[in-house]
Amino acid sequence: MGSLIEGDDELPAEEVHDWAKDKHDRLRRYLDISRAARNKFLTGRAKSATFVDLFCGTGRARIKETGEWIDGSAVAAWKISQEGGAPFSEVYVADIEGERRSATVARLRKLGAPVIELEGAAIDAAATYVNNVNPYGLHFAFIDPYRLGALDFKIMQSLSSLERIDQLIHLSVMDLQRNLGNNLKNGKAFDCFAPGWRDKVEQNHSQFEIRRQVVEYWKELISGIGKRTSPHMELITGSRGQRLYWLLLVANHQLAHKFWNVAVDKGQGNFGF
Repeated sequence: MGSLIEGDDELPAEEVHDWAKDKHDRLRRYLDISRAARNKFLTGRAKSATFVDLFCGTGRARIKETGEWIDGSAVAAWKISQEGGAPFSEVYVADIEGERRSATVARLRKLGAPVIELEGAAIDAAATYVNNVNPYGLHFAFIDPYRLGALDFKIMQSLSSLERIDQLIHLSVMDLQRNLGNNLKNGKAFDCFAPGWRDKVEQNHSQFEIRRQVVEYWKELISGIGKRTSPHMELITGSRGQRLYWLLLVANHQLAHKFWNVAVDKGQGNFGF
């Protein structure tokens, strides 16, 4: 995850590559497009529409290529929810590294956000989150792990126990490509990401086919816990066109998938606002 640096606000920060801006752009667009749906839960009987970031980092970063300062995902999410007139009722943040997590908490508090800190690894934080939120609310999870193995399927199982939760997920193409041989050999990352994969993935195929089978099996697992993956997986690439990761939505409601299509320019429509 790299060393910490001093932020432009004197709190700990980190350095990221310029493609982080693309990721946060998709996140902000989705949250802005879905603001009317969120507002119905904020003003209705539930009065609950929460956001959780399980790999929140420091909340502030400097672009390596340009020196530009940008907000982290949780800070960006809170700001866009406020600007759209449907601010989250609670913002939960988690990161296994306490100094990074504390920096995000401090930045959110400066903005007046109703932030709640979740300690421990993402698996534990997800379980704590689910046990504390209003089960009748509308919830949103941003899951942005630094490697494929960190996207443990137990996280998905915990979050998916909530009936109304949209999950925007970072799925590492780079890890699937660069580390495929090692992942097949020791199996630890795939065991976490897609438990049971050995019985479903035929390893005597091409690397491309093996990667496809792993991802398709993971999608089957998602379906098995009662959620749907978006047909469109948004590919984020680097400055030289290198394939880095996909962003995809996991949600039940068809409207959420329509929102995602609009957020990534794969569809058009007016959804009542």
